[in-house]
Amino acid sequence: MKFEVALAIWVVVAVLGVTIDGGECKIVQFIFGDSLSDVGNNMYLSRSLAQASLPWYGIDFGNGLPNGRFTNGRTVADIIGDNTGLPRPPAFLSPSLTENLILENGVNYASGGGGILNETGGYFIQRLSLNKQIELFQGTQQMIISKIGKEKSDEFFKESQYVVALGSNDFINNYLMPVYSDSWKYNDQSFIDYLMETLEGQLRKLHSFGARKLMVFGLGPMGCIPLQRVLSTTGKCQEKTNKLAIAFNRASSKLLDNLSTKLVNASFKFGEAYDVVNDVISNPTKYGFDNADSPCCSFGQIRPALTCLPASTLCEDRSKYVFWDEYHPSDSANELIANELIKKFGFTRVDGTNAPPPSAPSPVTAPSPVIAPSPVG
Repeated sequence: MKFEVALAIWVVVAVLGVTIDGGECKIVQFIFGDSLSDVGNNMYLSRSLAQASLPWYGIDFGNGLPNGRFTNGRTVADIIGDNTGLPRPPAFLSPSLTENLILENGVNYASGGGGILNETGGYFIQRLSLNKQIELFQGTQQMIISKIGKEKSDEFFKESQYVVALGSNDFINNYLMPVYSDSWKYNDQSFIDYLMETLEGQLRKLHSFGARKLMVFGLGPMGCIPLQRVLSTTGKCQEKTNKLAIAFNRASSKLLDNLSTKLVNASFKFGEAYDVVNDVISNPTKYGFDNADSPCCSFGQIRPALTCLPASTLCEDRSKYVFWDEYHPSDSANELIANELIKKFGFTRVDGTNAPPPSAPSPVTAPSPVIAPSPVG
């Protein structure tokens, strides 16, 4: 009988990551974001037009089949987590998500097409806005409270790390498109003020739910993504769009500083990523890239194709392209960006957690043929 009780206690400790004497929970991540961080949520939104569910998305990840990531391999969040010893959080909408999996790995709520504002990305029909993602996080908390109780749950969520990485869709798929009323209701400054007012309320809500260690990542030079270039008259970066990103970053940094001083025990930080990404795009050969202005996956001369399609052709060497499709960086670019951000912010490994084992999905480095092969299955 004593052995059975001891075994039961050991199982609880192993599954929940809780030490008997210290009551410490395993540190995991909760990620809120858009397509740059989505790891499969949109695959379960059947009416969403923002999808990475067709070849050749995921071609360099694991078995090479689409997995919901809007790139050929890993996201920046995947790589930063791997290198700092944090487990990869599964998609919230994954049918395999359980309370034990949440306690071991955290959750990723990111959704392609999602934004800080509810109205952003409306023409994608289905997507998870930041407000919706926070609502789902609140539901996650109730699941964990039911599993391990209020006291341990509070500790678990306070010790967890939080990433918020949205904003580009609020410009590219909202303010900069005349089909949205925000494009004529606001000017540049008043729209950013609107974003900051909304974001502040959302971050305060996350704090009220226990988020203490949180980083908001800023925008890169979104005027330089292939889509913006092809829509310009010159093929060059759209400076107006880049200036909006810089203004957003400046306002976000100020907001995070203010919240860190006003909210109890809050360590809210702003992750400035603009310079790192801009240098990669501006000086691709410095980093080993041959192309920084067009997508590796394209539909012949038809541009913008918006998404990578089974009938698309792929560049000869994916590792030499900064961009995978019209919107999103390639795995190679994401790896470089992630490593630069790790150095810039001094990220260190988290004690008590392990990076994914060698058997975890990793990118294939072999170059692809010019013509994409037939889909598997």
